[in-house]
Amino acid sequence: MLFLSGGFLSVAANADSGVDRGDTAWLLISCALVLLMCLPGLALFYGGLVRRKNVLSVMAQCFAVASVASIVWLFIGFGLAFGADADCNEWICAISSDSLKAPLRGVVHGHVPLAAFVMFQTTFAVIAPALALGGFAERMRFSAVLLYTALWCVVVYAPVAHWVWGEGWLAHRGALDFAGGLVVHVTSGVSALVAAWVIGNRYQRQAVTPAHSVPLVAIGGGLLWVGWFGFNGGSALAANDDAAMAILITHVAGCSGALAWMAAECVRFRKPSVTGLLTGAIAGLVAITPACGYVSLTTGLVMGATGSLVSFAALRAIRHFSVVDDALDVSPVHGVAGVVGALLTGIGVSQSWGGTGLPLQHTLAEQLMIQLLGVLSVIAWTGLASFLLLKLIDYLIGLRVDTLEEMAGLDIAEFGESGYEE
Repeated sequence: MLFLSGGFLSVAANADSGVDRGDTAWLLISCALVLLMCLPGLALFYGGLVRRKNVLSVMAQCFAVASVASIVWLFIGFGLAFGADADCNEWICAISSDSLKAPLRGVVHGHVPLAAFVMFQTTFAVIAPALALGGFAERMRFSAVLLYTALWCVVVYAPVAHWVWGEGWLAHRGALDFAGGLVVHVTSGVSALVAAWVIGNRYQRQAVTPAHSVPLVAIGGGLLWVGWFGFNGGSALAANDDAAMAILITHVAGCSGALAWMAAECVRFRKPSVTGLLTGAIAGLVAITPACGYVSLTTGLVMGATGSLVSFAALRAIRHFSVVDDALDVSPVHGVAGVVGALLTGIGVSQSWGGTGLPLQHTLAEQLMIQLLGVLSVIAWTGLASFLLLKLIDYLIGLRVDTLEEMAGLDIAEFGESGYEE
């Protein structure tokens, strides 16, 4: 298969002698937890947030995007991001024809089977484009969603994953992203905002479209929270102290994020909301994602609350001032919180703040500037590439359903089904 390259084979030992069973078991469990975030966690969360006439379409998009992204990533994307050293530069890896013949069984990556590492990375490649669905919910053609996902995984996600995690140029400069603040959340948030701008506002858009089913939102949000333990804890790639601390810090950041958003709603609206509580928790979880393996418990508490409050302010500003219809607030909750987390990681990692220590003998100011460089470069690449891909797809097959289909709802218009009996 394309994702198996000679670089892994040259450094890998026989699986029987090189595999740590405990690390492998934890990574396999983490694979299931991260996939649970998308299927059914995100499907339920987004399904509850949209209007009832679109609940099935959003759920179908989540499941179909997971399928398309998995196949594209396994056969193309993984090789571009994590290929053989000889085939890679600081920007991307090349895929050679010899990799088609490379075996998978019996090959070790570190202390786990290569297959486990590949599957873990696949779950990240699945959740990133799925998160972006919320930006253009209720108005993009199903066929356009699938084509955009396939192209986006190759053109946007794979290069950024290589830059940060695959010994690319940001990794060489010491940029820190433990579990995907840059790679997953900033890319998905920027992509969602660009897509919402390109495709245009929903017909008869309201400033705030209330969730049609708060119980679905609550169930989906809860699954996202639990799945995040695999997302962040599994990124240690081992059942060790780093994984344990990552899970602990992740949880406290989610808690502080939820409470901070509730407090902000009480100040702004005189009462909290269930949807707000869960949105705040997710913003806090996003903010801690790049830092969870590097910072202290107290820093995690502060980062979760900070990410939540900044996201709350960004959401209010986007709704009030922006003409862009980011339907499910992906850009403030994932994009903005991801940026906040990536920048604060450069501070929290310092030993003076209880962190594990600055990499490459950097000063605090140098590390912060490297984190900023990572944020700006990922935003720029994702924004430009997403814009060009969307314009290409619009030219080829069209992005948007027509007005009558949008008014009827995508459940009926594109799937001939209804989520509820009338």
